[in-house]
Amino acid sequence: MTKRQTRILTLALAAASTVFLHAGPAAAADPDFEGKTIRFMVGFGAGGGFDAYSRILAPYFEKELGAQVVVENLPGAGGMKALNRVYIAPKEQMMMNIANGPGVGLQQLLELKGARFDLVKFGYLGILDSPRWIWLVSPKADFGTPQDAMKRAKPVVWAGSGKISGTADGAAFTCHILKLNCNIVTGYKGSRGSALALAQGESDALYVSETSALKYVQAKNARAVAAMNRHRSDLFPDLPAITEMVKLDKEQLWWLDYRNTLESMGRMLLVPPSTPKAVLAKLQAATAKIVRDAKFLAEAKKRKRTIKFIGPDKAKAAVATVLESVTPAQRAAIRKVVLEN
Repeated sequence: MTKRQTRILTLALAAASTVFLHAGPAAAADPDFEGKTIRFMVGFGAGGGFDAYSRILAPYFEKELGAQVVVENLPGAGGMKALNRVYIAPKEQMMMNIANGPGVGLQQLLELKGARFDLVKFGYLGILDSPRWIWLVSPKADFGTPQDAMKRAKPVVWAGSGKISGTADGAAFTCHILKLNCNIVTGYKGSRGSALALAQGESDALYVSETSALKYVQAKNARAVAAMNRHRSDLFPDLPAITEMVKLDKEQLWWLDYRNTLESMGRMLLVPPSTPKAVLAKLQAATAKIVRDAKFLAEAKKRKRTIKFIGPDKAKAAVATVLESVTPAQRAAIRKVVLEN
């Protein structure tokens, strides 16, 4: 070996030694998640909106936490079956749930048979999206404004799937707030079945989320009447809010605001009450990071899943307002409006 070759080898070894000395230890895996499995429980069937959110989220949680995340569909009773399961999970069995906030909120408020959870006690990761809801009418309907509906002698026929389905209970609130003469027909297969009834003129009206409403209006299967909120919908910026169209008294505004708070619970991410505080904090931090990730947001947009994240503190505050701010008399009145319409 020449002197020049020896010098080059010496410099290379020195450089390698320097790199080794300054590399530092590899990041340690988090013992709370390493080698563990998180069961992501979805209370609705595969292929639906809630299922889509969970399957987009799962690999991002795996990346952030180092745990395996397995999506499990456990449909039944509007998400109640899955939520009951998550509620009683022991702390050593890691779970999370994506819940239909308005639906499960009403299930607990109205003390429906089979609801064995207390939403206030869950750990909250946040709310992925809370769409505003829109009042639609059939293209064949003989009215197109709230005032026309309020003057109508014959009942406004609404389509819905179940008493607590968003479509039907939202219609019930709308009819009560505006003192409409209504007939709410349930039994349709989801919002799609209800929308088909509307398009065919089988029903007059439909109460539906802004994302679904936009599809139906763009397909010319429905006309938008009002955003049932104090604020306009982002997807219907030219559509007035109901408070811009009708002067509501204090009692009517209470019902509208209560409904809007319920709807703000949206698509909630929950973990069992047994989740240790340190683990909950790490899950909350991972969630906050994921919902800001450009790649995640692009993937959600591609799959037509809206992300308007609300943090865990505001999510829990909305739940507390819905469940703990009402008087016994108000609770009884809500029960009558929703279940006895």
